[in-house]
Amino acid sequence: MDRIKIEGGVPLKGRIPISGAKNAALPLMAAAMLTDGVLTLENLPDLADTRLMQEILSNHGVTAEPRAGAISLSGRKIDNLEAPYDLVRKMRASFLVLGPLLARFGEAKVSLPGGCAIGTRPVDLHLKAFEALGAELRLDSGYVYARAKGRLNGGLVHFPFVSVGATENTLMAASLADGETIIDNAAMEPEIGDLARCLVAMGAEIEGIGTRTLRVRGKSTLHGATHRVLPDRIEAGTFAIAVGAAGGAVTLDGVSPDLIGSLLGVLRVGGLEIEEEGNSIRIARGPARHRSVDIVTEPFPGFPTDLQAQYMALAATAMGPSKITETIFENRFMHVPELMRMGAEIEIQGHIAHVKGVDRLKGAPVMATDLRASVGLVVAALAAEGETVVSRVYHLDRGFERLEEKLRACGARIERLKA
Repeated sequence: MDRIKIEGGVPLKGRIPISGAKNAALPLMAAAMLTDGVLTLENLPDLADTRLMQEILSNHGVTAEPRAGAISLSGRKIDNLEAPYDLVRKMRASFLVLGPLLARFGEAKVSLPGGCAIGTRPVDLHLKAFEALGAELRLDSGYVYARAKGRLNGGLVHFPFVSVGATENTLMAASLADGETIIDNAAMEPEIGDLARCLVAMGAEIEGIGTRTLRVRGKSTLHGATHRVLPDRIEAGTFAIAVGAAGGAVTLDGVSPDLIGSLLGVLRVGGLEIEEEGNSIRIARGPARHRSVDIVTEPFPGFPTDLQAQYMALAATAMGPSKITETIFENRFMHVPELMRMGAEIEIQGHIAHVKGVDRLKGAPVMATDLRASVGLVVAALAAEGETVVSRVYHLDRGFERLEEKLRACGARIERLKA
């Protein structure tokens, strides 16, 4: 199993191009099942998760023509409506095939999903949404059996709390339903808007993009399209936080500041210099350490839960105490024991982490527990004194494209140790 070795204490200096967003790419790839045309996705990141999604789609009969930074997907020859456990258990986003299969073919059999072990994340909201659109559902032996009498029918879907995945699945299904669907309390994450814009390019009619209420007027068919995946705000935020931890000055290219506005606000309060120009953001930190700032994770446009572990690594060496409140997932502090191995002073009280900043972390062997926790350990290692070896980095490969290469280009002493 590969590991990553990092010699810390080197300020980062240079430019980093931001890749396409993993969290946008996966539902966009699933959307290819809604049409017998060709959906071409540009700016597609080359990740373990996007490769796995291609394998999942291939299982259903979707053909793919990948090329550098893009992929063309065709759902013309879909001949299998079952998504088996062996594939779905590897990634939660694979559950997004249920909406397209049900809407286009009137039935589907999909295993309950897997993914990072950061909480229960039930799929109840997905299933209740499909029932609101007229589907008949049955759970048996770990599978969801879904059937529609003819076509799905538009209806009112109200989410009692915000769910990105349920919003995406419902949005895709509603695009091929008869009549109008209203999605109330929809997620507002940029990745939702990206999916909606792609569906519109495929012929869907959607109003309220970027708001809590989406109106979808279903079409009998959708057609192919070409769509560019939006930049990865979590990757951009991670590199911005890394500058705060390690020092230096880095320009992030190809990302709108609006995508990480909540983070940039926190970093400014903490003392970082931030300059925004078009689709580039320059982050700089002088010799002084970052000042502590309390954060609370919230749905967009609040502080992203996917940046919580990275920010905790920064807070571990900040000046003063800080409080980090996690409101999205109930089990997303698994990186804390690993940070404490490096000398971090952290106390957990329920869903709140109290972090007392120390002068300097020290390198140590640590183990990644999930995708965002793993890159949080990389951020900590960049700021630490001495050598850190991060194991189980297959988590990193799920969500960060050419991480070592991008950091090395900015002066980081980082290398992958092959198994």
